[in-house]
Formats: sequence, C-alpha cells, structure tokens
Amino acid sequence: MIGTGTPDDPWTLRTPPGTSEYLAYRDATADPPEVVCLVGSTKLRYLARCLDDVPEMLRQHGDWMELGSADESKPAKDGSLEAWARSQGNPVGGWYGLRAGYRGRFAMFVPPVLEHLGLVELEHRPRNNRVRAR
Repeated sequence: MIGTGTPDDPWTLRTPPGTSEYLAYRDATADPPEVVCLVGSTKLRYLARCLDDVPEMLRQHGDWMELGSADESKPAKDGSLEAWARSQGNPVGGWYGLRAGYRGRFAMFVPPVLEHLGLVELEHRPRNNRVRAR
C-alpha cells in the first residue's frame, strides 16, 4: 500500500475483491474526524471512530462476518457489516456514512483501511467476502 493516510498522501487501496483501486485518508481536522475515500471523482466520508468501533464489534462477534456491501438506497443483508454500519444498535446509533446519498458501501471501502492498519483480517475473493478481528 502506498501513502501515509493523510489528505496530502492518501493510502492507495483496493476493494476486497481486488477489482478497483481507490484512495483513502484520515482527516483529523474534520469535526468529527473522518475517513475519506476517493473513488474516481466521488468522495465518500465516514466517521473515523469506525476504525475503533468495527474491530471492537468484530471481537465481540467472535467469528467471520459477511461484508454485505450495498448502496445507501438498497437494503443491507441482515447480519452483515454493512447492516451493522447502518443500525440504530451500533455505537453511533445509525449511519457511519456522512454524505447523504453516499452513506452506503461502508463494507466495500472501510475494511481495506482496517486491514491496512492491521486491525482486521479480510478475505479477497471475487464475491461474498468476510472480515474478522485480528
């Protein structure tokens, strides 16, 4: 992975299936801090606390969890990371995504950041990838 994860030097990452490359960085100057993913000309923004909350949830879950990535307008598969990232039962009480219309796809773009940081194990199959805590 290239980059240091700052706005001036973002990480260059690949989606879990390995089919697409994107840039990501942590923006500590935002209030609240954000993880920003640049996918082509699209900017996706997620609460940076997900970098702590997801590994903790996965440790409590204790096993592999399906990613279940889905656009905001589509339902997330029950029991998936994407469903958790939208759930009223998660630590933020709803969406980790910050940009209306682009709050989905959390499970496509955040897990590679977590993997790069050494916080999770992530599968890289063509479909139906899963994640678990390290």
